[in-house]
Amino acid sequence: MAAEQSAEHFRGQARLPGFAAPRRYDLRLTPDLAACTFAGSVSVSVDVAAPTRFLVVNAADLDVSPGDVHFAPKGSGQVLLPVEVTSALEDEILIIRFNEVLPLGEGTLVIAFQGTLNDKMKGFYRSVYELNGEKKNMAVTQFEPADARRCFPCWDEPSFKAVFKITLEVPCETVALSNMPVVEEKVNGPTKTVYFQESPIMSTYLVAVIVGMFDYVEAFTADGTSVRVYTQVGKSAQGKFALEVAVKTLILFKEYFAVPYPLPKMDMIAIPDFASGAMENYELAHQWFGNLVTMEWWTHLWLNEGFATWVSYLAADRFFPEWNVWIQFLEESTTGFRLDALAGSHPIEVDVNHVDEIDEIFDAISYRKGAAVIRMLQSYLGAEIFQKSLAAYIKRFAYSNAKTEDLWAALEEGSGEPVKTLMHSWTKQQGYPVVSVKLKDGKLELEQTQFLSSGSEGVGQWVVPITLCCCSYSVQQKFLFRGKQDDFNLSGLVECQKKDDFWIKLNVDQTGFYRVSYDEELASRLRHAVETNILSAADRYGVLDDTYALCMAGKQKLVTLLHLIAAYKNETEYTVLAHAINTSLSIYEMMAVAAPEELVNMKKFLIDFLEPFAQRVGWDAKSGEGHLNALLRGTLLSALAELGHQSTIDEAVRRFNVFLEDRETPLLPPDVRKAAYVALMQTVNKSNKSGYESLLKIYRETDLSQEKVRVLGSLASSPDPDVVREALNFLLSSEVRNQDCIFVLRGVTAAAHEVAWTWLKENWDYIAETFTGHLLTYFITVTVSPLATDEKGDEAEEFFKSRTKASIARTVKQSIERVRIKAKWVMSTKGEADLGNVLKELAHKH
Repeated sequence: MAAEQSAEHFRGQARLPGFAAPRRYDLRLTPDLAACTFAGSVSVSVDVAAPTRFLVVNAADLDVSPGDVHFAPKGSGQVLLPVEVTSALEDEILIIRFNEVLPLGEGTLVIAFQGTLNDKMKGFYRSVYELNGEKKNMAVTQFEPADARRCFPCWDEPSFKAVFKITLEVPCETVALSNMPVVEEKVNGPTKTVYFQESPIMSTYLVAVIVGMFDYVEAFTADGTSVRVYTQVGKSAQGKFALEVAVKTLILFKEYFAVPYPLPKMDMIAIPDFASGAMENYELAHQWFGNLVTMEWWTHLWLNEGFATWVSYLAADRFFPEWNVWIQFLEESTTGFRLDALAGSHPIEVDVNHVDEIDEIFDAISYRKGAAVIRMLQSYLGAEIFQKSLAAYIKRFAYSNAKTEDLWAALEEGSGEPVKTLMHSWTKQQGYPVVSVKLKDGKLELEQTQFLSSGSEGVGQWVVPITLCCCSYSVQQKFLFRGKQDDFNLSGLVECQKKDDFWIKLNVDQTGFYRVSYDEELASRLRHAVETNILSAADRYGVLDDTYALCMAGKQKLVTLLHLIAAYKNETEYTVLAHAINTSLSIYEMMAVAAPEELVNMKKFLIDFLEPFAQRVGWDAKSGEGHLNALLRGTLLSALAELGHQSTIDEAVRRFNVFLEDRETPLLPPDVRKAAYVALMQTVNKSNKSGYESLLKIYRETDLSQEKVRVLGSLASSPDPDVVREALNFLLSSEVRNQDCIFVLRGVTAAAHEVAWTWLKENWDYIAETFTGHLLTYFITVTVSPLATDEKGDEAEEFFKSRTKASIARTVKQSIERVRIKAKWVMSTKGEADLGNVLKELAHKH
């Protein structure tokens, strides 16, 4: 029992002890924006549920003196002082020991503390902005997953929900924001005390505090909820689109989940230094899945992130049907597929045994695979049943915590289907199947094996919701494939097979999270169905994505994939064509290592394939064209520039030179600017760096973050390794915000991957010290994964052997595995005897 334990017992534990839990926090913070420090005090109403002489809370990077801590049991009139307050740095906990056993029931724990407004973009940190030409600091919080403890001592786990009453003491001229509206402000000379309304019950990671200078735009929902978008001073007009979408979204989600938004206001704010894509304290997509119903522990993170990803597409499709977002969603699935095809992947429900492991699971499995599996289940159960069951789940667990099993129970209850049995194989084990299809004597022969990009055979087995169309989308067959292999007699199959244009497609519209491998005859017929545009856009995407994955795993020949790409010459859908372009560039990159002698023909084939599309969309927007055309234009022109297409480069440089003199010229609108910058960088080398210098000039002169990001994403795309190295050094300079470094790394092209790897090794100590969380893991993923020889894989293994910590271990392992997979693909490509002839034929034909 806790009354007899020593302080040592609490060290090295994955989670806090359960003998005491918070009910209410009264938090007061006083940030000093000039000195970048803060002082604070927290008074926590605590429920002591079992006899204990200890209270254990999370705290990190905070100064707490034993004299600043006391506990008052409710109604006793006593104030108990601790005999010892121990800070366990590795565990990020504060162990408070009292002489006597604490009375059961309610009491108040009071702690005063001090901290630093750090520059790590986590906890309570500082972000730098400019106001009237002067640099200023704002104070910002980012607490997910486990950094509230860097702002105030607390029970920093999602299941310890409580209410929060927040008070801030800040400079008079600043705007102070928190989760709830302001109820009172008291001015006291140069400072003011801002009192916020008490929050609903919520987890610590959702607490938000922001202090700085902002403008805002505001609107209201029909039921009176205030919605504001806060921006830097003078930029509020840039918040209008976000405001419009936010108001619509709150109304949509209220209807969809049949639960109203529970706060009186919702603020969205743009922060200059921010490591994540966004944070949901409180935010639209997460409000119902995450904030209202919260995962019990980080193992169930996907309940937050997978659902938020899926539901954001649901909203975008409702408001902007012309964007075809469910086709674009397939890019999310592909990212999930690629990570989950590694032996070093993890199940959707992943064990988390230490706080250092949490950051790495904010990845494509929790977000992308999570969302794809939800879409698969919605498709299987039907949209209406799915929606009603979700609403029941939200009502049941509102202001509480849930596990994955709780969701399955609600969906099973609502649908009458064996959801738990079906879904366990998708969330409890890592990976996914490839279903092999053969047609024999009018029967469909199916076999499933775990798909791994290495070509190895995995041991996983799934309950697969198969959907199938034959020759037409008018009739769709559905069944569950539970075994390792099975034969299916399907109605209409024999008749359909007699048709000249016979084809069969599994995983209709790509709603399932599995790949399909067809025998040679079926694959050939699908290629014809692609060429004649009979298949849906989602299925055209799926056929290409599956073939590419199977080719990389050594299960299909590269020449088969190249013939398939050629079949997309009449493609009309942006997402499908963009995928064909990215697949082609990936093959080109691999062939630079595997078959450099074939690059001339490969380049000719790709340029001939892309040129007709580029001629159709041109450089200039057409009257009345859609959003997707604008996206396609930039993607096509960038690809042609990277391939060294001279007329594209010449036209880009001509337009860029006009833009350099006149930033308002219609010749270079934002949609094609990145393509022009990439094209310009193809002309840059160490003896002629004028293009590079011109881009830096634009970077330094603009105050638009989108423009800065466009420039950063282009700087490392020069074919000259010396220029690439200079761009990489620039990303570590004080001119580039830490969260923007990833854009430079992402812009490194095939010719410079080894340069980037050498640069990473040389600068590792500084990078590992400066960057944390997923920013640090991104450096590893983007720099190591593109390497394509076993020699480089060995180098990476050796380098990280003595440099791997728990927070990057999974990423290092996955990145090295990707190098091994590419090296294997290189070797299998070298073994394709007919590759040269096929490329000559394709280059000549196009």
